[in-house]
Amino acid sequence: MTLELISAHEILFKGEAESVTLPGELGLFTVLKNHAPLISVLVPGKVTYRMSDDIEKSIDIKGGIADVENNVVSVCIY
Repeated sequence: MTLELISAHEILFKGEAESVTLPGELGLFTVLKNHAPLISVLVPGKVTYRMSDDIEKSIDIKGGIADVENNVVSVCIY
């Protein structure tokens, strides 16, 4: 699936990811390929993503919004 991590100032990451773990209002949740569509508010925490070569990266966020649809995870953070 494609992950897009976007801030107000720049595109932080755009590429393929095997999984994405996000800090939602009700707790952490993980998105995998073919996940059902959803929109979620994000709270302060870490966005963690694993790429196809098993390298895991994370970024601290203060909050944001995640949109999942058609194997594209768009994360707008602040």
